[in-house]
Amino acid sequence: MSFEQFNFHEPLRRALRRMEFEDPTPIQVQAIPPALEGRDVLGVAQTGTGKTAAFVLPSLQRLHADGARRRGPRMLVLAPTRELALQITDDTRQFAQYTDLRTAVIYGGAPLGRQTDQLRQGVDLVIATPGRLMDHMERRNVRLDDVQILVLDEADRMLDMGFLPDIESIVRRTPAERQTMLFSATMPSAIQALSYRFMKKPVRVEIDNARPPEAIRQQIYPVPKHLKQSLLIALLRQKDVESALVFTRTKRHADVVARKLRQAGVSVTEMHGGFSQKDRGQALDRFRSGKARVLVATNIAARGLDIDGISHVVNFDVPDEAEDYVHRIGRTARVQAHGVAWTLVSPDDEPQIMAIEYLLGEKIERVFLTGFEYAVPSPDWAKPSVKAILRSPSGPQGALSRWKSLTR
Repeated sequence: MSFEQFNFHEPLRRALRRMEFEDPTPIQVQAIPPALEGRDVLGVAQTGTGKTAAFVLPSLQRLHADGARRRGPRMLVLAPTRELALQITDDTRQFAQYTDLRTAVIYGGAPLGRQTDQLRQGVDLVIATPGRLMDHMERRNVRLDDVQILVLDEADRMLDMGFLPDIESIVRRTPAERQTMLFSATMPSAIQALSYRFMKKPVRVEIDNARPPEAIRQQIYPVPKHLKQSLLIALLRQKDVESALVFTRTKRHADVVARKLRQAGVSVTEMHGGFSQKDRGQALDRFRSGKARVLVATNIAARGLDIDGISHVVNFDVPDEAEDYVHRIGRTARVQAHGVAWTLVSPDDEPQIMAIEYLLGEKIERVFLTGFEYAVPSPDWAKPSVKAILRSPSGPQGALSRWKSLTR
């Protein structure tokens, strides 16, 4: 199947040709036809499957055919984060480059003035984070009376972030007769309840999120815990690593790993929940532009970020939840490209790996890096942990005696 079969208007077809879009992804094949018919669409797909085009292209077709600009926006897209809102805006502007449709992006952490000017001058599409949109609504900078198309993207993420009251308030301000499209990486009961309230007989389209794309080569690198950082540096120095996204479990760990990579001469930037919106944006810009070859991040970057061209994803820390593993490695091999996912696994990580393999329904390949010295002893190999000693079969008294003998 090709995009030509959707019979888009010439301005959209021209943009698709320039962007070298030829074959639609599975989510686009399923979602675009009912969306073109004006039906509500409930989509289950994670970022990287091409879902932005699945709701933007049919919406642009409708807005372009309608033509007349109204006082308020005719399409509203809600997204959980600044980064996702900016990415959707960038994609939308590329798809709409040969039309006269105007787009505004509204998010927190940016000056209100410029956003206010855009909204008051009149726009066709608004892509916004819920909190900042509420600010503009309270200031009467924007009205939603003319909204014909409402999109909730990464809906599960928005609920996790506590945006439900804002979403409810925003949706109440839109016309009852509208087309609604909701996309979510998962479909918990809360999202289903949301769809029942906001949608009318939606067409459900779903991509299997329990399995990552086949284009991702998954590998596990068993390694003693004290050698993880050394192995990571050795892996990232390989010639085929063009750009890499390295995941850690905590903000502190992200800082430590980034510092060690920097000391080893690796061009690296980092991003986690402790960063301001401005700092996160600057980190992403450095990574996207190639100024930093490696981005170290916590799970904040696992979903909702659209970063193309990542050749490798590295799980420095194994995620606690098996589903997070799928979201993480889905940052590579995006939109039918190829990629590699490495997971550094110490003996303590094996229970999480078993859960991941159970979810995937298959074993992940285990490999060792040729030339890497795995036999280097831990600097504190002779010092048993307090927890290990207290778990001694001889109990606390025996543990105390053993501790004294080992520390003399």
